Amino acid sequence: MSDRWLAPNLLRTDARMRFFCLPHAGAGASAYRAWSQELPADLQLCAVQLPGRENRLNERPIDSTTKLVPELLGGIRAYLDRPFALFGHSMGALVAFELTRELRHLGLPQPRHLFLSAHRAPHLPGLFPHVHALSRPEFIAELRRLEGTPDEVLAHEELMQIAEPILRADFKLCETYEYVQGEPLDMPLSIFGGVDDPNVQPAVLEPWREHTRASMRLRIFPGGHLYPQQARAELVSAILSDLRVDSVRLTI
Repeated sequence: MSDRWLAPNLLRTDARMRFFCLPHAGAGASAYRAWSQELPADLQLCAVQLPGRENRLNERPIDSTTKLVPELLGGIRAYLDRPFALFGHSMGALVAFELTRELRHLGLPQPRHLFLSAHRAPHLPGLFPHVHALSRPEFIAELRRLEGTPDEVLAHEELMQIAEPILRADFKLCETYEYVQGEPLDMPLSIFGGVDDPNVQPAVLEPWREHTRASMRLRIFPGGHLYPQQARAELVSAILSDLRVDSVRLTI
């Protein structure tokens, strides 16, 4: 069994439920490292490691959901042997949504709950269709304007040499995504955003309601597009609260 799709040293076999977390554009599984300290013992953090970053730096990043989702599913399928939930931030939210639809299509176990953060509802048109194809100066300027990449990365030439191909692939994945009409999902959705996120406001988060037959809860936290870094404790608390409300049997 290959664990390359999941962060090393976080996997256990005694958890009663697994919690798969997908990162935002340019980020790796380490974005969720601190979360493990705030989750109950029987909720297993499974931080997803996408190709091209961190311990998979020598692999080519994948630039479309149609390519990524089947490979991701193949990488985590062995870990769907117990109840699980999915969380995705920004690009990760889009991937989590399409992964859930693929699980349904194949008749495989589906998440008990879907937590989607800082991404517009998938049927809405995107605002920035060509960021991934900009020249390097324009690309860096746009990354800075969108506030989705830390300044310490943008200002560091060596870090940008590593991050730029990953970021371009991730932006292409989001900007070339084409929503295909489908039946609403059957699990509850929790939708999150940052109050100061200039491009993902409640008006584009509320329409996620159309994609579930179950309940949908929308919460807005202090901060911008990377609000989980500043409001992690509040965000994790909201996630655990929603799991309790939906009667997932955990010792929380």
